[in-house]
Amino acid sequence: MTPQQSERKPSTTGSVKTGMTMTEKIFSRASEKSQLIPGENVWVNIDVLMTHDVGGPGCIGIFKKEFGNDAKVWDREKVVIIPDHYIFTSDERANRNVDIVRDFSHEQGIKYFYDIKDLSNFKANPDYKGVCHIALAQEGHCRPGEVLVGTDSHTCTAGAFGQFATGIGNTDAGFVLGTGKLLLKVPPTIRFVLDGEMPDYLLAKDLILQIIGEISVSGATYKAMEFVGSTVESLSMEERMTLCNMVVEAGGKNGIIPADATTFKYLEGKTSLPYEPVYSDGEARFLTEYRIDVSKLEPLVAKPHSPDNRALARECKDVKIDRVYIGSCTGGKTEDFLAAARVLLASGEKVKVPTFLVPATQKVWMDIYTLPVPGSGGKTMSQIFEAAGCNTPASPSCAACLGGPKDTYARINEPQVCVSTTNRNFPGRMGHKDGQIYLASPYTAAASALTGFVTDPRDFLH
Repeated sequence: MTPQQSERKPSTTGSVKTGMTMTEKIFSRASEKSQLIPGENVWVNIDVLMTHDVGGPGCIGIFKKEFGNDAKVWDREKVVIIPDHYIFTSDERANRNVDIVRDFSHEQGIKYFYDIKDLSNFKANPDYKGVCHIALAQEGHCRPGEVLVGTDSHTCTAGAFGQFATGIGNTDAGFVLGTGKLLLKVPPTIRFVLDGEMPDYLLAKDLILQIIGEISVSGATYKAMEFVGSTVESLSMEERMTLCNMVVEAGGKNGIIPADATTFKYLEGKTSLPYEPVYSDGEARFLTEYRIDVSKLEPLVAKPHSPDNRALARECKDVKIDRVYIGSCTGGKTEDFLAAARVLLASGEKVKVPTFLVPATQKVWMDIYTLPVPGSGGKTMSQIFEAAGCNTPASPSCAACLGGPKDTYARINEPQVCVSTTNRNFPGRMGHKDGQIYLASPYTAAASALTGFVTDPRDFLH
């Protein structure tokens, strides 16, 4: 005798919900679906699209080709255009790129176009900001729970604010310009639990170099990297941005940190738009979980020619260097320069190699000249840098981080060895294809400038 089957209608039993990660929840909200799992392809509503002078002309060209010459962007207040890459150069093609994004911004009435009108003196134009990823945060375009995409791989920096942020190609960006939507695959999440008290000689750059060295440059390919733990909670917003900035160097689709009191305080006065943070459920599924005791870590570098070629700074003390570069979206923020100044102040010595300083934004440039360094008796960073023999801080831009035209400030134009606070050290990244780049924290970069060799900052900080 067969047991009777009682018919159970979905409307009465309801669907079984499973826990979701932060990234899955943001995708769920942006695609207007109640439940998502990794691997699903969904149409996502975009909150902010950023482009700059490198990706801008390409995505504008695609937008015009596909939507028509007279087409209007989907929302002129959700497009942010920031010239920053090839700015202070006489290269005609680079200058033409800026002209193209300027003309487009005026034609479309783009509300957030941070122009640079006077190439000889950035201070003459209050609109000019500097490096897009830092300017996005400082100008209030980064909000928890939102979706931010940009035509630059380091757009993932904004994940520090508890939002989904990733780099996209010009074709995708052209489509977003016209529709405000993008077809995206939901990434699985790897969780990194960082606990322990952060030693005073470590910075977030050391943490992300540790992680990339652990999982490799392809270890997080098309995966979300979620950072939690007591160490992460103790980090400032700028340090969190450093952590998320380099997830793409591990292949990550995005990096993300839960929004908390630190996030909300940073956002005060920067944005008037409402936002709603999301947090991973207790029963959310993670692909893998890594646990790191930060108190046991030492200062690190990534040796040429890969960000995962990890080594202890003290193991490279015999590596003679030709120059030091402090700047970029990764290492050109106010706190990065404060860290470098702290090392130079502690030593009281002069640098042994040319030391280039490139603030990420105009605000950082101002901070360098006005903020007193703790324990210096009121001296500003600029005074400490000058006393140590560093080069005068340059106008804010991406500068030599990605090579650029031959006349780009601080570009490596011969086969030199450089310790840099930037994010990539592939052959030719900062100019000359035979240049050797050691990626390091601002502490390690400043310590190396003082000796002319790759140097552990503890030699000066303790």
